[in-house]
Amino acid sequence: MSKSGVDAPVPWITTAQMVEIDRAMIEDYGIALIQMMENAGRSLAHLARERFLGGDPQDRKVVAMAGTGGNGGGALVCARRLTGWGADVHVVVSRPDEAFTQVPGHQLEILRRMGVPIANAGNTDPTLNAEPTLIIDGIIGYSLQGAPRGTTADLIRIANAQPAPVLSLDLPSGVDADSGEVFDPAVRAAATLTLALPKIGLRAPGAEGHVGELYLADIGVPPSLYATPSIGLTVGPLFATADVLRL
Repeated sequence: MSKSGVDAPVPWITTAQMVEIDRAMIEDYGIALIQMMENAGRSLAHLARERFLGGDPQDRKVVAMAGTGGNGGGALVCARRLTGWGADVHVVVSRPDEAFTQVPGHQLEILRRMGVPIANAGNTDPTLNAEPTLIIDGIIGYSLQGAPRGTTADLIRIANAQPAPVLSLDLPSGVDADSGEVFDPAVRAAATLTLALPKIGLRAPGAEGHVGELYLADIGVPPSLYATPSIGLTVGPLFATADVLRL
């Protein structure tokens, strides 16, 4: 993890551009979603360890909150990594297993096989029974459309009610990726690890109190992909010296 020191500026992107980047990664370059998700979750675990867990996660209590899409999948990868590094990880999911899309569902199944404790916010009380050292927010990412509802909203409120810091993946859940509008409820993160390139909503007036410290993670997007006509960005080797940058 290092302070961004690249010569070229870091572009900020819209949701539509990120959707196109994800599409091109999979369809044009053959880089599968599971690869990107693994990169995101690994970087999230590294940042959690170095920034919030004193460089050693052993026996530290971590709660990972995960939605059913790609954002949740990255949080589940992070949970697996931290468990492997000795952390006491508990997972709370927003919906039942069958609601998960395929690749995040695969990550959830791995955690079940590992014996990681998993609670479903839809049919159990997800109130945390022990104060964690850190909460991982993978509840909802750039697919947010309007104010969070149901168990998604419940998890956000529970995260905000804890004294532990929250580390959000890509965006704090409840913050719009384009406008930066802070819906009710929205996670108040101590830090946010955004992916590939930062989303424009993260720098909008009023969002900073929910974003916290902002970091950028490499998920393996080739610079040549950014330069394609459908995206049209000039992006240099941002991650030449580190996989995670402080913005």
